[in-house]
Amino acid sequence: MDAVVSSPRARRSDEKTRSAASGGAGVQSLTRALSILDALAASDDGMTLTALARQVALPPSSAHRLLTTMQRQRFVRFDQTSMSWQIGVQAFHVGNAFARTRDVAVLAKPYMRKLMEECGETVNLYVLSSNESVVCMAQIQCHQTIRAISRPGGQVRMHGSAAGKAMLAHMTREEVADIARKHGLARNTANTIDSLRKLHADLGRIRERGYSIDDEEFAIGLRCVASPIFDERGVAHAALSVAGPSSRIFDQRIAELGRMVGAAARSVTTELGGSISLSPG
Repeated sequence: MDAVVSSPRARRSDEKTRSAASGGAGVQSLTRALSILDALAASDDGMTLTALARQVALPPSSAHRLLTTMQRQRFVRFDQTSMSWQIGVQAFHVGNAFARTRDVAVLAKPYMRKLMEECGETVNLYVLSSNESVVCMAQIQCHQTIRAISRPGGQVRMHGSAAGKAMLAHMTREEVADIARKHGLARNTANTIDSLRKLHADLGRIRERGYSIDDEEFAIGLRCVASPIFDERGVAHAALSVAGPSSRIFDQRIAELGRMVGAAARSVTTELGGSISLSPG
């Protein structure tokens, strides 16, 4: 029998082909699963497997395989009485997260504008993202020639920002430690907190005074003061921050800014139907 020798180049080519095929199949499965979710979301009473498979143009066996996978993750559920598939609770949670983010940005805008006029500095709204960083969702820029500008959609790590620390202060010590372990405490400047012990100490001070301070911890020459916004469960899922050059946000002004941003954040919490939490930390 003749031996067939496969060259390293040929093996790499085969591996790439298999990887591409696997990736393509994964994308196709995801697309099909999302089509099923769309169809169920548009149905008030759910759909039988036959009707659902017909609508999304899939063989019933393929549709059933995707449905059972999503059922394990609670994105869909099967009703034994009607023998129909329906949207599950996890799909609601995902949709509700988007609605909550959208609502807080809309509801916060008037309070952000008022806060900017009161303090004369740029006001930002940050929300907690799924990867445990904070994302700038909205900004009202001040009228000053020199002002702080954050890019909407930009993300920063929680320990290096006033908004992030305002949210961390209302998490348990275990949650804070877990975030620090997963993402580290990288330094942006010489002032950035880079140890868990220092972070816990700072979060304790934040809880005592009711607002957080970024003392040139994200960028030299920039200071921020922030206060958390709570949802209906008492979870700090967003924060308002006032940002400006250190020459204007000097030590004697920080307490006044903390009072202002705290009042604005409490107003937004009330508008959202949120519940101000006593810190677990």
